[in-house]
Amino acid sequence: MVRVLLVDDHELVRTGIRRLLEDTTDIEVVGEAASGEGALNSARELMPDVILMDVTMPGIGGLEATRKLLRVNANFRIIGVSIHAEGPCPGRMLEVGASGYLTKGCDLDEMVRAIRCVGRGQRYIGANIAQQMVLQGMDGDRTPVELLSPRELEVMLLVSQGHKLQQISEQLCLSPKTVSTYRTRVLRKLEADTDVALSHMALKMGLIEPRHNA
Repeated sequence: MVRVLLVDDHELVRTGIRRLLEDTTDIEVVGEAASGEGALNSARELMPDVILMDVTMPGIGGLEATRKLLRVNANFRIIGVSIHAEGPCPGRMLEVGASGYLTKGCDLDEMVRAIRCVGRGQRYIGANIAQQMVLQGMDGDRTPVELLSPRELEVMLLVSQGHKLQQISEQLCLSPKTVSTYRTRVLRKLEADTDVALSHMALKMGLIEPRHNA
């Protein structure tokens, strides 16, 4: 039996995945978390075999949550899940130690196949994602965001979500001065003038989700 932890900031998504997996006799959803911070606590308590990790969430997000989880326990097996097959996130998730990557548009059979593969200690990358990664490698057409280091990308995502330097400092366990330095590098590399420009770029690439005001 493969024990799975679902991590997504949308309850509807978690509920949908849970229901889809209910009829799979060798997979059991043992818990849910609505944030990267929640994933850290739930994973420590439940010790799941596989963690389905949404990449774009408020707070520390899936990338940093994956990094932190693997520091706690290098045996955690994590599958990144995103709405996009393109862009830097698939490669970055794999770089920080994720065992697999899927898009939210995948069908149930592929999700089950991925969970089983990763649960056995293998890696799994959705075919559409693998194709995009190969094509990007062949033509060398890298987006500016792909030129960022993993830490710079994390800072960009948090800045793009409207977090202040002090908040980012606390979440990433860095000094405010260090966060400010990373922010400056990001702005320079992406040729952006303001945090708002970073947000527009991140939205356009699907790295963050639009914020809806109540």
